[in-house]
Amino acid sequence: MQAERLSEQTRYWVGVVSASHVKLGVQGGFAQLCHGKSVPLRRMSPGDWLVYYSPRTDFTLGEPLQAFTAIGQVEDDRVYEYRMSDSFVPFRRNIRYTRCKETKIGNLLEHLSFTRGNRNWGYRFRSGHFEIGRKDSLTIAGAMLEEQNEFRIQ
Repeated sequence: MQAERLSEQTRYWVGVVSASHVKLGVQGGFAQLCHGKSVPLRRMSPGDWLVYYSPRTDFTLGEPLQAFTAIGQVEDDRVYEYRMSDSFVPFRRNIRYTRCKETKIGNLLEHLSFTRGNRNWGYRFRSGHFEIGRKDSLTIAGAMLEEQNEFRIQ
């Protein structure tokens, strides 16, 4: 496993997924992004960190949530297909999740470089997957962690 990369090589990502789908990924130890596309998963490298932002509780009819819902580290190089049905075979990537608490973004808007002072902060999340800086990642992680000692961002 190459998860122990040097800190200057580590990258930090946000994935936008409904909370119910995030829960499935955390339980299964995988990430699935942008309706199962492989490209966002391939952009990440072993040792990178992924934080999930959930705009809603469920994909289509869920209640508004606007919260960070999970955080984990990319485990390996493997991006693989997973047959969910005959007509849907999305790509997945193994993620080692850490225990955390759901954290509303409203409390962090003025502390994150990609939302600070931006009335239209939600527009950035429409891409479904984007890179953030280390400082923003540390801010989000610090708000989410239940046990500070369990989490070490390089």
